[in-house]
Amino acid sequence: MLALPAHAETTEKGKILVLGDSLSSGYNFSPDRTWVALLDTKLSEENINYQVINSSISGDTTTQGLQRLPKLLEVHQPDVVIIELGGNDGLRGFPPNTIKQNLNKLVTLSQQANADVLLLGIQIPPNYGQKYAQAFFNNYQQIADVSQIALVPFFLENVGGKDELMQDDGIHPNEKAQPILLENVWPKVREVLEFPVDSSVEP
Repeated sequence: MLALPAHAETTEKGKILVLGDSLSSGYNFSPDRTWVALLDTKLSEENINYQVINSSISGDTTTQGLQRLPKLLEVHQPDVVIIELGGNDGLRGFPPNTIKQNLNKLVTLSQQANADVLLLGIQIPPNYGQKYAQAFFNNYQQIADVSQIALVPFFLENVGGKDELMQDDGIHPNEKAQPILLENVWPKVREVLEFPVDSSVEP
């Protein structure tokens, strides 16, 4: 039997910090329509006593995330950090090993601040060749395995490549895609919060 997090038993809300880029910040539509905002609503509906802090900035790379994270950890003291970064690094052709090192540092900083970590895996088009794209994608699984953290293998599952769910640039999901992105993330959020995915939560 799983023990409920302490925050679920008190009036104090736990905190989930989302550190991401345009895939989480609401690129070309209202931030209150993002999957992150939908996650906050979902937690309330499920009577799970956590609030979501969206610290995603369009265009951010892993390097910029590293510059921002220490202050965010200090200010918010989150219980969970969801890391959704790397796509901009990949689109700019940064070395996969550099991206991996930065993501590892983001994970380590979060863990040192006593936060659980959920990593969202990203795929990129093979603009720099299939070998590069595969090395980039493999980073996420390798980091999750070594750090023993939760992973959504492909954050844009059932969204990427579908014209009706993507903006005209073919890179950014549109507003209609946000509930699907939440579906991709939700089971792992429940796992991290130590709630069985299929169990109902009593009010």
